[in-house]
Amino acid sequence: MSQQTSIPATYMRGGTSKGVFFRLEDLPVEAQQPGEYRDSLLLRVIGSPDPYGKHTDGMGGATSSTSKTVILSKSDREDCDVNYLFGQVAIDRPIIDWSGNCGNLTAAVGVFAIQQGLVDASRLKGDNVTVRIWQQNIQKVILAKIQLREGQAVELGDFELDGVTFPAAEVEVTFMSPADAGNNVLPTGNPVDELSVEGIGSLSATMINSGIPTVFVNASDAGFMGTESQDVVNSSPESLQKLELIRAAGAAAMGIPLSGHIPKVAFVSPPKAYTASSGKRISEADTDLLVRAVSMGKLHHAMMGTAAVAIASAAAMPGTLLNQAAKGNVDGTVTFGHPSGTLTVGAEVEELNGDWLVNSVTMSRSARTLMKGHVYIPPV
Repeated sequence: MSQQTSIPATYMRGGTSKGVFFRLEDLPVEAQQPGEYRDSLLLRVIGSPDPYGKHTDGMGGATSSTSKTVILSKSDREDCDVNYLFGQVAIDRPIIDWSGNCGNLTAAVGVFAIQQGLVDASRLKGDNVTVRIWQQNIQKVILAKIQLREGQAVELGDFELDGVTFPAAEVEVTFMSPADAGNNVLPTGNPVDELSVEGIGSLSATMINSGIPTVFVNASDAGFMGTESQDVVNSSPESLQKLELIRAAGAAAMGIPLSGHIPKVAFVSPPKAYTASSGKRISEADTDLLVRAVSMGKLHHAMMGTAAVAIASAAAMPGTLLNQAAKGNVDGTVTFGHPSGTLTVGAEVEELNGDWLVNSVTMSRSARTLMKGHVYIPPV
């Protein structure tokens, strides 16, 4: 052990994701600033890059949902309690993508912030507290409503979240003004565009930058049913390559750099009956539409929180592929089906001078502490 670096850390689940959480001040001094050393250290924490794709020698879970790192610090902003920096770690490459947020882990940020004394004790009274989070990657405010008992975060409860095996305490997460500042929510200005994709042809697409830049196409246009399980898509190299080509074309059309994390790509369809990965039967009447989304080159087992923000935002805007799939039956709240079940998300949008604004998006998640102690890192 004496040849390794010991760093205080907490392993947490937030929503349908897991990650290793650090206080900024607990990291080695050189890693308290962005750069090569920080990235090398956190890659080693997770166990990447791993050509075997298992993360056997690290804390990662060898999926995009479980290869995540979080760095938190007390915020110096008057309107926020905590600064939240998220790193999406590639599994087979020495890359950490700092360009976007993890909406699922946001639920755990509020709990961790309370545990670590990053929220002023004077605010920890009553039955709940709204932790005000400054999301540093995207420069946005997120609010996490955490249940309290005697000034401590409540983690256990009976709230069930599809994609998570066991119930826990509900955490209401609200993303404030989640679209990129200074840009149209619909980057092309259109609810639907014809996207030219190399080797595939022209596809109708809705592109949106709310939550996380996302490219949506119709499932049928891309050769899918819309009810596919994670295994069905991820076991097909042809399907994954097709979706990657669509993602790259979408990035170009949106005028944004293509990274492993951004943009996301998803395919949508009207409601249909299917069996979720848990064996739960989802009927046509249970959802407004179906969505399957790709994260870091693989179909997600449920839904990324940031992509859920994009889904709710787009579904609320007339003319988008998502609004069409839901047959316009969206009154600010949409329930969509994903491989693990369903999720309900509310979006407050408005049209102003021909442009769409997304004021807020709210969804319920849950969070739980899995392990607290130290991680050990060989020299990097």
